[in-house]
Amino acid sequence: MNNDNQTYQVHDYGFQINPDLPVVGYADKVTNAVCLSHAHPRAQLIYATSGVMNVVVNNQIWVVNPLQGLWIPGGMEHQVSFQKDVNLYSVFIDPSFADELPKDTFSFDISVFLKQLLFKIISFEKDNAISISQRRIMDVFLDELALIVPSATFLPTTNHLQLKNVVNLLLNDVASKYTIDYYAEISFMSSRTLSRLFIKELGMNFSDWRIRLKLLEAIKRLGEKQSIKEIAFDLGYENTSAFIFMFKKHLGKTPSNYILETND
Repeated sequence: MNNDNQTYQVHDYGFQINPDLPVVGYADKVTNAVCLSHAHPRAQLIYATSGVMNVVVNNQIWVVNPLQGLWIPGGMEHQVSFQKDVNLYSVFIDPSFADELPKDTFSFDISVFLKQLLFKIISFEKDNAISISQRRIMDVFLDELALIVPSATFLPTTNHLQLKNVVNLLLNDVASKYTIDYYAEISFMSSRTLSRLFIKELGMNFSDWRIRLKLLEAIKRLGEKQSIKEIAFDLGYENTSAFIFMFKKHLGKTPSNYILETND
């Protein structure tokens, strides 16, 4: 449907102010497109049944795939890029419900129940006249949204010129095993200076940031149904055991259990 690198049109649903229409949404198939930076009064939940989206909010990168949803509060500026073929599902929540819903942007493990509510709401006719049964479904959906909790799957980025160059090198070589000394040397600064920049600009040290990068890439690939063995080697691990240990240490479950629990 879409051409390579096309600009994806910001949808009007996010700008509708109507407490009598608490939730409105739509589904679309998008290929290799970018939705440029924007903000809207309605909060938004973004999900994809297939494909991967990268969402940038406040210098943080979030990955949206079939294993996770992304919550964006109303008024929050964000940009979305669609990689390859994405089956997009998106709903917008009226600002009158903001006090009852999360105040921060975060990704979360999306339950099957929430998915089904999402799909049902998107199937409703797009008008201002909703039935009593439709409103009940929306109310249950809002109750479920109030219970979602963040997962540790975002990646802070920066506009600091020298640090941004290092970040881009790491983003383009997720399997890299170079130490911080290497990146400091090619950036013409000391390792101590680069270490301080990571903590100051990104809120975590070099090692923790790189692990977070690997986690994000792993979740993305799990959503694309790649094998655990393939993911482990592509991320620079010498064996699957080391990868599984890292994944469980930071997310509290093995990659296999992560997939199973998300699809239960």
